[in-house]
Amino acid sequence: MSILMKNKAGLVTGAGSGIGRASALAFAREGAKVMVSDYNQELGEETIRLIKLEGGEASFFKCDVSDEEQVKLLIEATVERFGKLDFAHNNAGISSPTVPIGEMKTEDWDRTIKINLYGVFFCIKHEVNAMLKNGGGAIVNTSSGSGIEGNPNMAPYTASKFAINGLTRSVAIEYGKHGIRINSICPGMTRTPLNQTFFENSPEQAEALQAIIPLRRVSEPEEQGNAAVWLCSDMAKYITGVALPVDGGFVAGK
Repeated sequence: MSILMKNKAGLVTGAGSGIGRASALAFAREGAKVMVSDYNQELGEETIRLIKLEGGEASFFKCDVSDEEQVKLLIEATVERFGKLDFAHNNAGISSPTVPIGEMKTEDWDRTIKINLYGVFFCIKHEVNAMLKNGGGAIVNTSSGSGIEGNPNMAPYTASKFAINGLTRSVAIEYGKHGIRINSICPGMTRTPLNQTFFENSPEQAEALQAIIPLRRVSEPEEQGNAAVWLCSDMAKYITGVALPVDGGFVAGK
């Protein structure tokens, strides 16, 4: 275990699988104490098991990020458990139905915005207040390549991810003077459980997608988690307000 996040404590939302689980594991490997949060307790506890198997320290808190009171309790539980909040990776989010906006159900729009955008807003709101008490901290939000360029038939998801990047920039300006840094990562296509069905059922489309990525492959969850850790570490202590593409160069030529 290395020391990049030694003596640091924080949280990861949506840490039951995919990028969130990889991020929680990466923080723990770098010496951090991690509050693992997810709405699915079984998946969250499996992440805890994996962290402890590697000798890391972690606790679990069940949380639906679309509920502000639950988010508030998550932050309070993290501070109570570890004594402080040094970092946070606000990763929890969902995809949206892939239909033209003229066919979009309002309830699907509302659910996507509530979880993806309001969830990040609730987290940041309560995280910054906790971080002010210990003189600063670092926050990373999971946006998307769809927060950099538009995508057809994904209006609510794309809107939520663009908004996350705007929120990130605004808060970075507001709280930089308080020693709180805030950035976002913008993952490209990543081999998460959510996307695994696509790779298995549409191999030709998957191959075509990889062919237009400069690095000629999709991302692994661990690569997204490593980016979040780096942004929260002192290695990136002069970086704030950045929306970092972690996409193998996909949006470089856009």
